[in-house]
Amino acid sequence: MAFCGKCGSQVPDGVLYCPQCGAQVGASAPPPVAMAPAGTSGLQENVAGLLSYLLGWLTGIIFLLIDKRPFVRFHAAQSIVVFGALSILHFVLSFAFLGSGVYGWGLWFLIVRCIDLVSLILWIVLMIQAYQGRRFEVPIAAGIAKNIAGSVSV
Repeated sequence: MAFCGKCGSQVPDGVLYCPQCGAQVGASAPPPVAMAPAGTSGLQENVAGLLSYLLGWLTGIIFLLIDKRPFVRFHAAQSIVVFGALSILHFVLSFAFLGSGVYGWGLWFLIVRCIDLVSLILWIVLMIQAYQGRRFEVPIAAGIAKNIAGSVSV
């Protein structure tokens, strides 16, 4: 039994045209679909690097686990370190100022808003740098990220 070169359906022997799509049997087969190399997310490196920062440490973990390319792994690990640390700091400050009165809550609000502003700026800068194909390194976090990206194997 033959297969249609256009739609891929089975065509009985001796039939000149495909009963499904009407294409002439024996016509050239469709080109093979290019598959992403094993150990990649199927995205371009710069796009995968950008997406590593999209939801902070969460997408960092995902891309660290699914993509083996060094550029993507570095950005994924840096996302985990930077935004994980900022999330932990936010959480700790919430408990540190618990029960500290009106002035304490006011101080807490100002500190947390500053952390949020730093997070937003870092988020935008890191995504832009990754998309441009640059390996932008956040001080302190980059060293930790290099250790994580180099030591984790899936």
